[in-house]
Amino acid sequence: MSIGPHPLPELVSFLDTLPEPHILCDRNYRILAANGAYRAKCERPDDLIGRRCYEVSHHYPVPCDQAGESCPLARSLQSGQRERVVHLHHTAGGERYENIELSPIRDRGGEIAFFIEKLEPLPVARGVAADQGLIGRAPAFLAMLELVARVAPSEASVLLQGESGTGKELVAQAIHEASRRTDRPFVAVDCSGLTETLFESELFGHERGAFTGATTRKSGLVEVASGGTLFLDELGDIPLAMQVKLLRLLETGTYRRVGGTELIRADIRLVSATHRPLKALVEKGQFRQDLFYRVNAFPISLPPLRHRQEDIPLLAEALLKRVAPERPLGIAADALDCLLAYDYPGNVRELRNILERASLLCDGEALQRRHLPEELQLGGFGGDAPAEAETRNGPHMPLGRGQLNDAQLRAALQSHRGSRKALASQLGMSERTLYRRIKELG
Repeated sequence: MSIGPHPLPELVSFLDTLPEPHILCDRNYRILAANGAYRAKCERPDDLIGRRCYEVSHHYPVPCDQAGESCPLARSLQSGQRERVVHLHHTAGGERYENIELSPIRDRGGEIAFFIEKLEPLPVARGVAADQGLIGRAPAFLAMLELVARVAPSEASVLLQGESGTGKELVAQAIHEASRRTDRPFVAVDCSGLTETLFESELFGHERGAFTGATTRKSGLVEVASGGTLFLDELGDIPLAMQVKLLRLLETGTYRRVGGTELIRADIRLVSATHRPLKALVEKGQFRQDLFYRVNAFPISLPPLRHRQEDIPLLAEALLKRVAPERPLGIAADALDCLLAYDYPGNVRELRNILERASLLCDGEALQRRHLPEELQLGGFGGDAPAEAETRNGPHMPLGRGQLNDAQLRAALQSHRGSRKALASQLGMSERTLYRRIKELG
């Protein structure tokens, strides 16, 4: 099909037949066509053609890669191939995470002339405080979310690796909810502290009379999870003898109940999690190498909270709604400074505990510094806090427009009376770039 300087009407007509939101762009980011599904989700459906995609989706005055984001169009121009990313978009229903798949279209001479962009919602994550789901905007969070979006539709076994308290079960649930098995059970098994006999009975079930006390047949959790997802938490704690039986389940797709002879076929998708270094356990002979390769088909690392500190205000807002749902609690500026300066060895779980305790101590409408644990109060205003924050997060990213120096940014902050989101848009940078610069200003 020959494509000239303007898109063929047949191509534009084809987009209208697709159920998912699609747009057609040129090399300069201008939207040339949008199908009905895209118009139904955008904020200004009658004012699309001719506008640039980053203006519509992000409200940015500059392309995404100049505002601290990953731009699929710029990446496709460089690679010459289809590109996929996860972005936080403005829609008619508010900000939403979406899967973006951008495909280049070449002209007769082989040069890229247009791009078709396909959007799919990713409802398992939020860029704003919410009652459920994954929450965050930080680059480390977004990198993890892109892996979740890629692996979820497949049947690949997933291994979630991260420190205690980083939300591994929440990520496992997100993978399940974004998969083809979403309408089937999600069954979680805590492998820590289970003896060999108990683990086998819990996982595979048992027949009547299989052991003392087995007065009836019991279905195992593999059977309960049939058609859905089985989540094995703390995989590294499984006894070696049981690792053999788990390996057989994964290799053959079959198992037997304890005391039974019937071979039962399993229909599960496995997601595992651990805070222990499985490779080191393999080297020590404490974890089977063949099982490691089976469960590690698609590893995902969960970032600790100290690597996504710009998400702390967002997480704190959401967690306060969960620990004190009957009270519209806020967080005073001095208390927020303390929360931002802390490293959270217990990660999001520790942040939740801190906020729950503070909400019980607070009689007003906003948590104060005095309501926080002593270690946070002492560390919240240390003289080295800005330097430590820069060490943890690295130097600030280049700004998209104007390259504002510190004095100019201070002046903009002092004169601005709206939200930080609006200010970031005015300055031509992403919110997380703005937040990083504010932290560096101290």
